[in-house]
Amino acid sequence: MELEHRGQVVIVRGERGELAIGRHDEVAWKLLMLVEGECGTETRIKVARRFGFSKQRYYQVRAAFRQRGAAALASARRGPKTNYRRGGEVTRQIVRYRYLDPDVSAEVIGQKLRQDGFAIADRSVYRVLEEFGLQERGSSSAGPGGPTAPSR
Repeated sequence: MELEHRGQVVIVRGERGELAIGRHDEVAWKLLMLVEGECGTETRIKVARRFGFSKQRYYQVRAAFRQRGAAALASARRGPKTNYRRGGEVTRQIVRYRYLDPDVSAEVIGQKLRQDGFAIADRSVYRVLEEFGLQERGSSSAGPGGPTAPSR
């Protein structure tokens, strides 16, 4: 088996043909890097760099593969996993304030929530109101700085 690197594609050649693996195929790309790094003659650092990874990342990928197999080579979702600012209690309070006073603005609701100890931005209040269809009448609910921010 021989490998030929062509930028964002690696051609794997064997006796019966060839197979092209693109960088966009994350799992195959990382697996091919591990095969070349563990079974080839070049140093793992050179192989990692050719595939666009650092030495540290190479060893992280290798450890994940050894623990959980090929499924571990797919990247996990980045960033927050939940709306930690707009959790259940905050959302309930926003809806409650809107039902108690349908004319109250998102800014006032945000101010009340902050006084109650919740760390929330006015834009997050707008988003909750929008999700529940409770935005202010005559507003595009673009929020502060948007094209037609509510005027109160």
